[in-house]
Amino acid sequence: MPSQVLSKQTSGVVAFAALLRAHAAATRQLNAQLMADHDLTISDFEVLLRLVRAPDLRMRRVDLAREVVLTASGITRLLDGLERSGLVERSSCPVDRRVVYAVLTETGLAKLRAASASHFEQVDELFGSRLDEGEIVELHGLLSRLGEDEVELPCEAAES
Repeated sequence: MPSQVLSKQTSGVVAFAALLRAHAAATRQLNAQLMADHDLTISDFEVLLRLVRAPDLRMRRVDLAREVVLTASGITRLLDGLERSGLVERSSCPVDRRVVYAVLTETGLAKLRAASASHFEQVDELFGSRLDEGEIVELHGLLSRLGEDEVELPCEAAES
């Protein structure tokens, strides 16, 4: 019976399942390496990376949650840990008290710099050990098309 269910799936469903399996396997491996080498989870690393790319090294917490695909409580827990480690600090908006920013600290920037070289090397190794350069370029193009509908919103608070 299970093989009948799988054999009736469309190619889109089968491809999506393969994408999920590949994501889970890559995330497990890269997360373990980041933890062992830098005491960061892959989610921690992604948050630090998003902050370093943000204007003034800061983002509204709600925008950060959306970008890293976490719930409000999930981003709070993650940022609380990064704050305790001194990698991120919270900042208020002078115009709107409801807005809270996550701000990358100097310590966080140094941690990200230290982790980036080895992490990106490990990502390249993971992909390079399984795919040739042409396949990696093709994969990037295909995955980019799947994310085309995402809209980048500004990080600044809306002024009323």
